[in-house]
Amino acid sequence: MKTYTVKPGDDQPVWYIVDAADLVLGRLSSHIAQILRGKHKPIFSPHVDAGDFVVVINAHKVKLTGNKADQKTYFYHTGYPQGAKTVTFRMAMAKNPAWVIEHAVKGMLPHNRLGRQLIKKLKVYNGTEHPHAAQKPAELRF
Repeated sequence: MKTYTVKPGDDQPVWYIVDAADLVLGRLSSHIAQILRGKHKPIFSPHVDAGDFVVVINAHKVKLTGNKADQKTYFYHTGYPQGAKTVTFRMAMAKNPAWVIEHAVKGMLPHNRLGRQLIKKLKVYNGTEHPHAAQKPAELRF
């Protein structure tokens, strides 16, 4: 018996739309990462991009549990001497809510060229409007 190996292009990607209103950030991100990776399909192979596209709307309404909204911080470095910066969750949500979801999902994907390819299939929007109506995305509920 021969083992079937998935090749890039064997599967047609499906578009999904997720409403992030009143959903918990971590749980939402883990579900999205599984869809992007293709783990929900029977033809999953860890080295092939067989995932689907995900459109997230209402990113500004995502929640955190407990006191994490006040305590969670994001660290980055500007590249200059003494350029270490920290941003709280509330500050990040005020500036760019879509970045918070993208950052959470990106951390759950592989940290290699496959992960960089997969994150491009994630489209996050702050409001309810999105330019992907022509792809006819199916609604995805968690």
